[in-house]
Amino acid sequence: FTLARMDQTENDTSDFAREGWYTDALEYWSEAPATINGMLGGFGSVTNVETKGSMEFMLEYIRGKKGARNITKVPPRIDNQYACDCGAGIGRVSKHFLLKIFDKVDLVEYTPKFIKHAEKVYLANERRNGRIGKFICLGLQEFEPEEGKYDLIWCQWVLGHLTDDDLVKFFRRCRKGLKPNGLIGVKDNVAKFGYCFDKDDSSVTRSDEIFKGLFQKAGLSLLKEATQDGMPDGLYEKHRETCRLGDYIE
Repeated sequence: FTLARMDQTENDTSDFAREGWYTDALEYWSEAPATINGMLGGFGSVTNVETKGSMEFMLEYIRGKKGARNITKVPPRIDNQYACDCGAGIGRVSKHFLLKIFDKVDLVEYTPKFIKHAEKVYLANERRNGRIGKFICLGLQEFEPEEGKYDLIWCQWVLGHLTDDDLVKFFRRCRKGLKPNGLIGVKDNVAKFGYCFDKDDSSVTRSDEIFKGLFQKAGLSLLKEATQDGMPDGLYEKHRETCRLGDYIE
């Protein structure tokens, strides 16, 4: 989604309570073009570098870690059978990242014209070849994964459209949608502190501290974190975190 600049920082969540939080977001994105530039707010050129970063970040969990003489030091954690792309847009992340690793991907997207473009145009060949399971037109505040279905649920530049309460509920539902040892991946903008609301597209950028607090509230444990290198100057730091399925934390 949009690679936003930080214009202001706020420490309360009053904007979440305003009427039309989700419908305003849908209206905003319905006006955006169904193109890579449209998905990335004009920064389509970052696709190669950022998808390469995501690939490198995830490979150790799929292929394991090897040491001297190519001996496996750490075995793979998950299979590469099925992933879910949340906030998929036209399928940019699925095409350039997830489908290069996983056998099959489901796409979840709130904006009807984006998911239609993914199905009919952008991922048409992948769909015909059986690489796509479902195109799901639904907001993440309503999405409930099938129980025990996915090796990886990947959420990229989309969770800012969920309120804190809905984000925690979403993570809890995702836990149930994972296979044993399955992972939830989050790649998103982070603010230096507090909340930064964007009233144009009904989104919020959260600080690293707030994100991790919501992970814990949802019963997730942080497994790994890294910073995306090679992004244009002036944009939010790209920070992606993988959470493992853990014991429920009240």
